[in-house]
Formats: sequence, structure tokens, C-alpha cells
Amino acid sequence: MANRRHGLVLGKFLPPHGGHHELVDYALTQCERVTVLVLGSKTERIPLHLRREWMRARHPGARVVAGWDEIPVDFDDPHVHDLHIELMERLLNEPIDAVFTGEGYGDLLARRWGVEHVCHPRSGLISGTQVRADPAAFWDQLTPPVRAYLARRVVITGAESTGTTTLARALAERLDTNWVPEVGRAVTEARGIDYEWTDADFAMIARRQQRDEDRAARISGPVLVCDTDALATCIWQERYLGRSTADVEAIAASRRYALTVLTADDIPFVQDGYRDGEHIRAWMTQRFRERLRQPWIEVRGTVEERVEAVLTALSSTA
Repeated sequence: MANRRHGLVLGKFLPPHGGHHELVDYALTQCERVTVLVLGSKTERIPLHLRREWMRARHPGARVVAGWDEIPVDFDDPHVHDLHIELMERLLNEPIDAVFTGEGYGDLLARRWGVEHVCHPRSGLISGTQVRADPAAFWDQLTPPVRAYLARRVVITGAESTGTTTLARALAERLDTNWVPEVGRAVTEARGIDYEWTDADFAMIARRQQRDEDRAARISGPVLVCDTDALATCIWQERYLGRSTADVEAIAASRRYALTVLTADDIPFVQDGYRDGEHIRAWMTQRFRERLRQPWIEVRGTVEERVEAVLTALSSTA
């Protein structure tokens, strides 16, 4: 350790997984200081700044630096290799004593820098490519923020008394995952049926719905079931105030889902003391049809039939 003052761990971390974290943790036990170099391309789906923040959160004892590397990968071309080295040296901005990897390419880097290559084979047992191809298979190798990003979010939405909550519960149970309750319902029960809604109320509900969803995604399984979303809040705002507002629409537009499920109004209406009434169901169901963004499906029938329809749609959009 006396000769390993400054160690380097580098990669795309696309996304970070248990192998990466094991390698950084090991480097931290072997060096006085460790720099984690996160390299990215603008063509990659996961934003570079998120990968940097994920690594910083998981490894507060390391210095984490991120930078763009649009240079082609060709280890057999000395000129291309030189360009990569120059880019990494600019990002590091200080010398290193050891490079830590889980693969053989570390030998080439270590020779070029004249430093020690410390290979940690266990860290190379899985790859980012494998995780991207099937996140569910490696779910236990991901930190909560990465899980929240990769979770396939399914939103169940529809007019009142069309079985959204029943379906959300049943689907979550079938998938052995979490589900996110409807914020608007809780607010309605707290304020009473005669409460006069304001634009600020709908903006608050939309923000809270997404906040609750993001919290649940950190601890959910690979699929997260959401009982409504901010787009539904826009439609409820139309219902009570005659139009939706730009801020609520912006909140809704900021979120995309793996699948949106509209519950049809083909089941009996049940008045629970808080609902407007059956006369509004057809209008609202049609308004959802007009506003939903792909991919979405409409489900009918029994709870079991609806669950099966959602599972079939999920398998086809994987």
C-alpha cells in the first residue's frame, strides 16, 4: 500500500453494478486515494451525469470524475490508443500509481502509464451489457438509485370506479413487487367531498404522485405498478376547473412509462361517498383515450382477465 498512493478505476459504468462496486471497494483498501473515472458517449441511453452521481453516492471515499469519450475503441491501433490515453490524462489531471480492473485490458493501460495493474477477477463476472439486456436478472447487484432508473413502470389509470386500484394491487401481487397508491384519493378523503379545488392543489398532487413513485421505485422489484399518474391529474383538473394548467401538464410530460393501462368503464359503478357519480365515467374514459401516449392498452373484464392482458402486453414491450 505504501507504493499505491493513488489508484484508478475506470469504465463506462453503464450501469454501475455489484462488480464495479466490489472493484472500487477493493481499490479503496489498497490505496491512500482512489479516482473513479466514468467515461461516456452521447449516444448512450443512460446519461453520464447520472452514472457519475450514482458512483459518488455509493463511494463517498473516492474521487469520481466523469468525461466524454467519443473516440472509437481500437486497442490494436496505437494512434487511437494514444488519443484515449491523452483524454484520460486530461480528466485525471494528476499521476496514478496503480490501475485496478477486472479484465485484461488493464495490462495495456498499466504498461503505457508505467504503473501497476491490479486485476480483481471477481469484478468482471458480470458486465454492463448483461445488466442492460436483462436488469431483472441482476436486480440484487444494483443500488437503489439505479433500480429506480431501470425499473419498468406500469401505470394503471382510468375514470373513477373502473377498478384501477383493484387492478394495481392484483398486478403488484402477481409480479411480487410494490404498487404506488393514488395521492389524489388520499387528499380527497382528507379534505372532504365539498372541498373547492384550486390549480395549486392539482400541481401539488401531481408532484407528490411522482415523488411517491420515485421513492417506491428505489425499493421495488424490476416492475413498479403505479395507481394513476400526473396525466390523470391533468384530466381531473379539467373535470373540476374546466382546463388543465401549464405547470401540471409539464409535470405529466416529464414522465414516461413502460406501459399505461386504461381500465374500461365496463364494470358496475360503486358509490363510496367520495365519487362524483356514474354520469362522469364515460366522458372521463373517452378523455383518457384521447390523451394517453403510447404504449398503452385498454383492459376489460374481470380482474383476472385484466391482469393477464397487462402481463401479455408487458411481455411484448420488453
